[in-house]
Amino acid sequence: MGLQPLEFSDCYLDSPWFRERIRAHEAELERTNKFIKELIKDGKNLIAATKSLSAAQRKFAHSLRDFKFEFIGDAETDDERCIDASLREFSNFLKNLEEQREIMALSVTETLIKPLEKFRKEQLGAVKEEKKKFDKETEKNYSLIDKHLNLSAKKKDSHLQEADMQVEQNRQHFYELSLEYVCKLQEIQERKKFEFVEPMLSFFQGMFTFYHQGHELAKDFNHYKMELQINIQNTRNRFEGTRSEVEELMNKIRQNPKDHKRASQFTAEGYLYVQEKRPAPFGSSWVKHYCMYRKAAKKFNIIPFEHRSGGKLGDGEVFFLKECTKRHTDSIDRRFCFDVEAADRPGVSLTMQAFSEEERKQWLEALGGKEALLHSFNRAIIPRPEGSAQLDKMGFTILRKCISAVETRGINDQGLYRVVGVSSKVQRLLSMLMDVKTCNEVDLENSVDWEVKTITSALKQYLRSLPEPLMTYELHGDFIVPAKSGSPESRVNAIHFLVHKLPEKNKEMLDILVKHLTNVSHHSKQNLMTVANLGVVFGPTLMRPQEETVAAIMDLKFQNIVVEILIENHEKIFRTPPDATFLEPVSLSTSPPNAPPRQSKRQGQRTKRPVAVYNLCLELEDGDSPNLPKEDTPTSNLDSLSSPSPTTAAVHGPSGPDKNHLLTDGGSFGDWASPVPCQTRSPMVQWLNTQSPTTPSCSPAITPPSPKPPPSPVSLPTTIVDKPPESVVNRKARAVYPCEAEHSSELSFEIGAIFEDVQTSREPGWLEGTLNGKRGLIPQNYVKLL
Repeated sequence: MGLQPLEFSDCYLDSPWFRERIRAHEAELERTNKFIKELIKDGKNLIAATKSLSAAQRKFAHSLRDFKFEFIGDAETDDERCIDASLREFSNFLKNLEEQREIMALSVTETLIKPLEKFRKEQLGAVKEEKKKFDKETEKNYSLIDKHLNLSAKKKDSHLQEADMQVEQNRQHFYELSLEYVCKLQEIQERKKFEFVEPMLSFFQGMFTFYHQGHELAKDFNHYKMELQINIQNTRNRFEGTRSEVEELMNKIRQNPKDHKRASQFTAEGYLYVQEKRPAPFGSSWVKHYCMYRKAAKKFNIIPFEHRSGGKLGDGEVFFLKECTKRHTDSIDRRFCFDVEAADRPGVSLTMQAFSEEERKQWLEALGGKEALLHSFNRAIIPRPEGSAQLDKMGFTILRKCISAVETRGINDQGLYRVVGVSSKVQRLLSMLMDVKTCNEVDLENSVDWEVKTITSALKQYLRSLPEPLMTYELHGDFIVPAKSGSPESRVNAIHFLVHKLPEKNKEMLDILVKHLTNVSHHSKQNLMTVANLGVVFGPTLMRPQEETVAAIMDLKFQNIVVEILIENHEKIFRTPPDATFLEPVSLSTSPPNAPPRQSKRQGQRTKRPVAVYNLCLELEDGDSPNLPKEDTPTSNLDSLSSPSPTTAAVHGPSGPDKNHLLTDGGSFGDWASPVPCQTRSPMVQWLNTQSPTTPSCSPAITPPSPKPPPSPVSLPTTIVDKPPESVVNRKARAVYPCEAEHSSELSFEIGAIFEDVQTSREPGWLEGTLNGKRGLIPQNYVKLL
């Protein structure tokens, strides 16, 4: 049962039960007062906790925004770029959410705390004051009555009458105060129902608004979230394929490391201990150096390097070799030693120590010493063993039989082409298909002897067994380049152009296969083989580099992208000719070229790396010669630079190179430095678009004069454009563009500045040099070597 009402008539009786009812009302109001006081305290704690949570969330968002992913290689896939940007998206989402939370925290103060404090102070506080007055008047009234009743009856009548009047007046005042107090008690009991609950409603409305805003943010974020999940899944799939390739290469190198040495511009390189002689009392010391020798120029570079001191790189030396002599143990108390004499330092002889007798023999052979090995120290590309599969009529028959069977029997099978068959069955089926006698007898469409996964595995195995990948070694690098570019349209155009450069049989077979894969992707709801999944499966199957390296494996993801482009644009690529305007070269603009990307950026200032966007042309000056030493040609090049060709004559003309002709980048003519660091380039670089605004570059101090108008497009021999830039050591260079440093390790300079002691940097595309006593990095495409 609730509180009993307080009747105004009971104020005159003032019965014990009336007083009990008043005390019950007072106790309830006191309980309400304590509750509101505690609630206000909890509300303030809630606001403080909300602010603390918001601060923690903002700090978390700030940390997400500041972290940057680094990647291996020279470009990212679109999926990787989205993943890279995802942390900033998460940060922005949290930031927007916390802005709404801050609004909610402010509304709690205005809509809950202040109204409750006002109600407690103005209403409950007023009741307390009324209670004090009521209690005081009660005490006064009944004390006066007790005193009045104790008056003697023998008092004068006038005195008694005056006392009676005083008591009556006091009783009337007490009754009026009692009526007001009772009215106030009942008023507060009714008022608290809305004046207390209404702020609570506003508080919860603020909370609902906050959660609704969060819901709206989540709805806006949902589309991005779905796309990001696809990006993550694609990247995970590519990672799985890359990891298996890396592990396979690692195992190959572990079993036979000598057969998998990378091609190098040096005849010999490796660590040697070099004897450093000291004054007589101190004897001599042996310091480990990384040594590089180029046989054509007889140039010997030695750089001190100690792994145990944190990998500190010392100052290198360069000299030209005169002769090399083996040292015997009877002349020196160390094994594996030999002496080298410098041609440019008469009388100077260095004693060096190899790690083993075998390595000493290799160095002696490379340096022209007395002892030599039967095998060459030069590192060559290990050709892949050729399989029995051929790109002939039989090969087309195998492809068509397998595709027909797959599309008839298993186009909706989940994991088509990802689920592999039993190896022994796959080999048996492939052997029967490749045998002229048994090929026609194999019925793949109606026979239950061959599972669909066996057929798909046999098809992939056939393509992998070809002596050369279907998209050829020659065009492998060219196909990879557009996959790294930023414009989807330019990618498709480039792939379109390159597909039509394939040999006719390769293009025909690729057309048949890609048409089939397009059909497979149209059934992806049933077989779960999306275009991205098919790219993961067929990227390494249709494309592979001639040399197996980790760097090449890191480009597997771009191989997958190439296959995705083929599948998504099959009709355009295979049914229409390439754009006739596609081969127009991009001439040099009036702005200086983009500086090459640094391998690492300082914290907080990372910019996106250039994605296959290059300056494609160099203008030759008088005296620049395209003739380069044949010895410096990497072993991967099959043609000699000195070999004449019609295209070479077309460029050079009858009397040598014409300075008005523009040449694609990738190699250096004379002492010009390549604008883009890369091992190989081909005429395909002409397709590339203009400079990207995201490409990091040195800030120009002034604008150089406009170059001469670009000539008509020219085609260059592969041997010229595939030539990597020669290693630079102890040269001078002149600035042809101004540059403002963006990092403490870089140099700022004006046009015409002369750099001393210029040499190739460990940073791809950069040189190291000294200007005005300061040593630092120089963009390779901003200078001309002297």
